[in-house]
Amino acid sequence: MLKVVFLDRDTIGPSVTITRPNFAHEWIEHAKTAPEDVAARIADADLVITNKARIGAEAIAGAIKLKMIAVAATGYDVIDLPAAKARGIIVSNVRGYAVNTVPEHTFALIFALRRSLMGFRQDVIDGEWQKANQFCFFNHPIRDLAGSTLGIFGRGTLGTSVARIAEALGMTVVYAGRKGSDTVGEGYTPFDAVLETADILSLHVPLTPETRDLIGMAEFRKMKRQPLVINTSRGGLVNEADLVRALDEGLIAGAGFDVLTKEPPAEDNPLLTILERPNVIVTPHVAWASDEAMQSLWGQVIGHLENFEKGQPSNVL
Repeated sequence: MLKVVFLDRDTIGPSVTITRPNFAHEWIEHAKTAPEDVAARIADADLVITNKARIGAEAIAGAIKLKMIAVAATGYDVIDLPAAKARGIIVSNVRGYAVNTVPEHTFALIFALRRSLMGFRQDVIDGEWQKANQFCFFNHPIRDLAGSTLGIFGRGTLGTSVARIAEALGMTVVYAGRKGSDTVGEGYTPFDAVLETADILSLHVPLTPETRDLIGMAEFRKMKRQPLVINTSRGGLVNEADLVRALDEGLIAGAGFDVLTKEPPAEDNPLLTILERPNVIVTPHVAWASDEAMQSLWGQVIGHLENFEKGQPSNVL
């Protein structure tokens, strides 16, 4: 009988029905798993499910029965993939489950910032509207999306889904080519040209050594149109200290972030010092977490376990 260990149930919302695989198995479920406990908890597991609990080379080496890891996310940087491959361990991730939820959250941030909703809401709370001598006042900028340019980094499922919404709103969409590349493929715009011409920048790329600090001070200084910067992808793609500096210097109009370099954020995260600004919105990594999306995600996780058991592994990394 296969032993299945789920390391971090609490990372999946309480609304999700946690179905189990339809083959004979022993199920061990942990609400959360501290880094120092991972190795012991997977030591005698055949199949492991993890969302954010990191499984490194040392834990993999000690899990002598481990045959497959199901990552309950699209990003798989929590797995030491070379170590898993060296052992012949299958690693599968989920894909396509967030095709609605992440783009919708992306545009929730864009709408709120482009129309200064946070600032106007606070004005009403503070009684500023009530003290005005006319039916409205012009305390914050309001900009239409129609006719503006959206620069998208990443042309996968989520990037293209965001693009479809943008085009329906009358926006021009440009996809950024690779940073530092002298040539771009068909349908792409050079990386620096996107920085220079976009009114809004939206990130939809994985976090890799190549994409870490994809946007820092050098890139902010190339942003001629003072764009909004939106990140619903991965923390670490944007240098957070440089982001605050760019806001302070007026290089960008605002920032909407659902992901941070460390989650939950450390007390010294520079973004925590500017949360009350009307042009800054930080949400706690929930763009992916609509009820519908999480249930779909879980269905894929169980499907991967069942496919592996049948000898037909799916979404193999």
